[in-house]
Amino acid sequence: EAGLAFATRLGRVHPPLSPPDNHPPPRGTTALGQHSPRVDGAPVGSASVAPPLGAPLPTGVPVSSRVSSKIQQLLNTLKRPKRPPLKEFFVDDFEELLEVPPDPQPPGPRAPAGPGEPPSSRPPSLLAALQRWGTTHPGPVLGLPGTPFGPAWRLLPLDLGHACFVFLVTLGKLWSRSVKLSYTLLNKLTSKNEPLLKPGDRVALVFPNSDPVMFMVAFYGCLLAELIPVPIEVPLTRKVSRAPEPLLGAPCSGRWSSPPRGGRESLVLLLPPSPAATVSRPLGWSCLLWWHLPGPSGLALPKEGARYKTSKEGSAVGITVSHASALAQCHALSQACGYSEGESARGGVVGGGSSANRMTNTFPMFLMKVTPVGIQRCPKARVALVKSRDMHWSLLAQRDQRDVSLSSLRMLIVADGANPWSVSSCDAFLNVFQSRGLRPEVICPCASSSEALTVAIRHPPPSRGDRVLVADGCPWLPEGDLDFPCSSASVCVVKVEGPPYLCRTDEVGEVCVCSGATGAAYYGLVGITKNVFETVPVTAGGTPISDQPFTRTGLLGFIGPDQLVFVVGKLDGLMVVGLRRHNADDVVATALAVEPMKFVYRGRIAVFSVTVLHDDRIVLVAEQRPDASEEDSFQWMSRVLQAIDSIHQVGVYCLALVPANTLPKAPLGGIHISETKQRFLEGSLHPCNVLMCPHTCVTNLPKPRQKQPAPERGCGRYPGGPLSSGRRGRSDLPFCPEQFLYLADVLQWRAQTTPDHPLFLLLNAKGTVTSTATCIQLHKKAERVAAALTERGRLNVGDHVALVYPPGVDLIATFYGCLYAGCVPITVRPPHPQNLATTLPTVKMIVEVSKSTCILTTQAIMKLLKSKEAGAAVDVKTWPTILDTDDLPKKRVASVFRPPSPDTLAYLDFSVSTTGILAGVKMSHAATSALCRSIKLQCELYPSRQIAVCLDPYCGLGFALWCLCSVYSGHQSLLVPPLELENNVSLWLSAVSQYRVRVTFCSYSVMEMCTKGLGTQTDLLRAKSVNLSCVRTCMVVAEERPRIALTQSFSKLFKDLGLSARAVSTTFGCRVNVAICLQPNRLGKLAEQGTAGPDPTTVYVDMRALRHDRVRLVERGSPHSLPLMESGKILPGVKVIIAHTETKGPLGDSHLGEIWVSSPHNATGYYTVYGEESLHADHFSARLSFGDTQTIWARTGYLGFLRRTDLTDASGERHDALYVVGSLDETLELRGMRYHPIDIETSVIRAHKSIAECAVFTWTNLLVVVVELEGPEQEALDLVALVTNVVLEEHFLIVGVVVIVDPGVIPINSRGEKQRMHLRDGFLADQLDPIYVAYNM
Repeated sequence: EAGLAFATRLGRVHPPLSPPDNHPPPRGTTALGQHSPRVDGAPVGSASVAPPLGAPLPTGVPVSSRVSSKIQQLLNTLKRPKRPPLKEFFVDDFEELLEVPPDPQPPGPRAPAGPGEPPSSRPPSLLAALQRWGTTHPGPVLGLPGTPFGPAWRLLPLDLGHACFVFLVTLGKLWSRSVKLSYTLLNKLTSKNEPLLKPGDRVALVFPNSDPVMFMVAFYGCLLAELIPVPIEVPLTRKVSRAPEPLLGAPCSGRWSSPPRGGRESLVLLLPPSPAATVSRPLGWSCLLWWHLPGPSGLALPKEGARYKTSKEGSAVGITVSHASALAQCHALSQACGYSEGESARGGVVGGGSSANRMTNTFPMFLMKVTPVGIQRCPKARVALVKSRDMHWSLLAQRDQRDVSLSSLRMLIVADGANPWSVSSCDAFLNVFQSRGLRPEVICPCASSSEALTVAIRHPPPSRGDRVLVADGCPWLPEGDLDFPCSSASVCVVKVEGPPYLCRTDEVGEVCVCSGATGAAYYGLVGITKNVFETVPVTAGGTPISDQPFTRTGLLGFIGPDQLVFVVGKLDGLMVVGLRRHNADDVVATALAVEPMKFVYRGRIAVFSVTVLHDDRIVLVAEQRPDASEEDSFQWMSRVLQAIDSIHQVGVYCLALVPANTLPKAPLGGIHISETKQRFLEGSLHPCNVLMCPHTCVTNLPKPRQKQPAPERGCGRYPGGPLSSGRRGRSDLPFCPEQFLYLADVLQWRAQTTPDHPLFLLLNAKGTVTSTATCIQLHKKAERVAAALTERGRLNVGDHVALVYPPGVDLIATFYGCLYAGCVPITVRPPHPQNLATTLPTVKMIVEVSKSTCILTTQAIMKLLKSKEAGAAVDVKTWPTILDTDDLPKKRVASVFRPPSPDTLAYLDFSVSTTGILAGVKMSHAATSALCRSIKLQCELYPSRQIAVCLDPYCGLGFALWCLCSVYSGHQSLLVPPLELENNVSLWLSAVSQYRVRVTFCSYSVMEMCTKGLGTQTDLLRAKSVNLSCVRTCMVVAEERPRIALTQSFSKLFKDLGLSARAVSTTFGCRVNVAICLQPNRLGKLAEQGTAGPDPTTVYVDMRALRHDRVRLVERGSPHSLPLMESGKILPGVKVIIAHTETKGPLGDSHLGEIWVSSPHNATGYYTVYGEESLHADHFSARLSFGDTQTIWARTGYLGFLRRTDLTDASGERHDALYVVGSLDETLELRGMRYHPIDIETSVIRAHKSIAECAVFTWTNLLVVVVELEGPEQEALDLVALVTNVVLEEHFLIVGVVVIVDPGVIPINSRGEKQRMHLRDGFLADQLDPIYVAYNM
């Protein structure tokens, strides 16, 4: 409504202007005029009705939980049309963001500036006026009706029930005390027989608002001593946010402070302009900071005081005020308020200073909280200077004072400057107290700013004999001692941005003033001083309107009819959302109108904007009452969203509620907006309720891409690009077990030729060897296992046997025992004794899916499988035959089984993929031997070598390194179970150092455990003689994109222990081929030196191009660059090609495609219960649609690309680098683009220090982000906005649901890979037990 802007008459402050044409305000300013009804789209806060539980969604997914109903509401939100309509084109500079069309231009004529009338006569100076009244009226000040009294100030503190303490000071006392203080400052304060203060030095006055008299004495004392006073606001409580730092830091420097006497908390700080000065810490100000800002060179303005202001960003700047400006300001205010000499009630701190000779009653602002009726109880006050906050407090306590009469007031000055409370609070105050004598015409809003001081004030009705009441404590007092006449004043309105062109009559802009009653400059800031205090408004043709400079007031408004200045807000509260301007004060007023007394605590609401995705987004933070329930909170938030949407036609990006009295406070008790914004962005606001609405607010997202039809032929640089890569292995080494096609034959051969050669050493948590196995020992134990399977188990050739063992030599021996007996082994991780309910069903599933006819295990695990606790999780009666191998008889098998064909099944490799699918792959004897041969050639493994393996031995490459490679190559394997690192984190590194291991293998989970657990213990490890200089290669075994940040952190952390920066490398394998890439082979000149290969090559690609399956290399540090590290050197005998996921055609190096592999050690297929291998036959027997159509390829299910490097291997061939980007099954198809979860998760983890882990997935086109909180639960809601912001900024995606959970909720497999689909299932089934779930409606 129109009341949101208040009108103030220039009156006697500034000369009248000619009335311009009256045009309606532009549509872009929501604070003025009548708001047009919204016609396009539903309001922001409108709620959708969720379908009943069990009802199917439009996508066919049944709604079976509370989570599903919430997600359905989100889907309904997405269907609403967004406002405003967007043009369908892209902006190159802003990453394809849609541009919002601008508002129509105002059609009205330019508003000229008008000359003002000269002020009436004035006293020569304020000090002269003070001397006059102080010497001619020195009498007492008893303020009784009908008795004469001298001019004075009277302080009215709190009524304690039995007595009311009143402190009075006459002008005579003020004059005498000021003279004494000035003499003390100039003569009593000495250092080395020299005066400490000289005329022109700056003095900071730090007084609480409860002691205005002492403040005035200090102020006038400084003026008499020709010192420059700098008034400083003192915080009301110690909880004020960053209270004195920006206040005392701007225009002052100092070296000593003097605490007050008499028990008061006032403090006068004398601060000379010495840069080398130091300041002792005042008592009670433990957090006070002091620093020096040098003054501007050549500034020769006559100053009498310095003010300061706090900018929108929270920085403080000092404003210098000349003597002439202060005198003109005081006299203009005295004229505007109708003050005159000889009145029965005299005084003058409000505006007129000592030049008006009036009586002033001061009620400290800090007492308003305790006694809100203080203003109403002051006897016969004629003029009151209040803020909307004071009126609000009076309304809260008006029921306690039914006998109050306000008929004596002739002027109620609302000194908010520009605030939405000014009208709403005035209306509410008038409605309540009009029946008690308050007249509507006495309410006089006032517009002011730090730069221009008082700009305009509403003209009061004529009357005499007024008494001034100050309800805001200690005001700022402008005085001077120069007799300068006040020149004529002018007011104009210029555009907010760009050159200072005059605004049209129907256009809102910044109010500028040309007057002698404004500030002079920003202290020490010459550049912005010229832009603000020396502005020259120009017409549309560029002609200056005056030869005198104008001062920008920082107030937004326009000049209306009848010579009225309409102020609609402050420039600091301006928010530009979608090219439309909104004022924060107006949004606060709208929010307060939604049941302010019932919900918002003392009306404390903060509104600011944050920049997200190249546009401002509105954030509203309010303090809720302590007794408010969660249901009341969300009802109020929903109503506020609807009100702001309908009135201002803008959506609120985030609405947060915090507990009562927790928002940071400004020195005088208001909300510290900049600090609140800073806490919001840092994640330290700690709200108790949050509602994000990005779906409605973010309207500049790129258009969703339409999926292009796949080409019939491959695209990219086909003729020159490296379509395939790989090399053949060589077999010209001295020792050649390649003559054996079966590992059982290799073990028998080693037991005969080198029986005492050690193959395995198993370490425990203490670092001691618990068990060993030589070639002959392993062979004999395998024979005993084969005999037990044949005699006790009565198994036949080809039967499947589940090996449920902890990591150790027994697992290896039983594996070869199954090969000796002709059985097919399946390694299974044993259940955890403390978590049977979760781990035992997985064991049962693998046993059933693999059709195992027997289980081999230890006695302890056998008892666990048949225990009562296990019976609560699974049916223990359905277990197959269980045999323990702890005490096997020393029997030999009659004959070792020899497979009839190399293609015979050797073992089944079962594991759970990252998509949550349990799958087993079939490995033949030929593939097993070829795998061992490739690893042997790539890693140069000989019987004299020793490697350390810290991997789980149950699947993938970890199983091959534990059980297969040592037998085939003859090297010694130092086995370190990863579970032992939970008791001793340094076990792996200590073992590597102790045994001088050159090659070691680990997983990302082991590397992360060492990085976090040993980050602060490198000195302790060095003291224990841990030396990693022996490590030539440390390979990380994984089935994912290389984690560059983790590997680099590991290398830097243990660099002091001798670990080479180029020792860490990565590997890559998958279900169809467990070893595609290992550490780079010796390349170029390094091959001649016999050292390992160079660092894996790292390239930087454009993340935006990857979303469209394109590979575009960029420079390091480029915007949107993503580092990708080579996944290792391709193994001998392995060929790799990049193929299109749909057309199955080969792709060039500029395209992202699926990695296909052709190798002798490819798996032969998936193993399923029902024999449905045909469903996955294409994974293992794929052919290209053109090109080399004869080769049989296996589809890995991973996206990547090949790049040919300049490096050469030992044979002189160029090295082809394979880069893995991510799993094809885990990619997120959103807005027509392909996103990789790891990229979004990396951005989210960087958003806040308390985010330990993150996982993302989609459901019904909604992005769900699950975050593990590593910190107090009060930080949980801080993460909601941060997660939403970072995903929008970096990936152009709107997060639908943010789930905050405890650490450890996100499931991770033994390789350190996240099980995102398991997490998704738990979320949809309401099984995550979250701390908080935020549905971004």
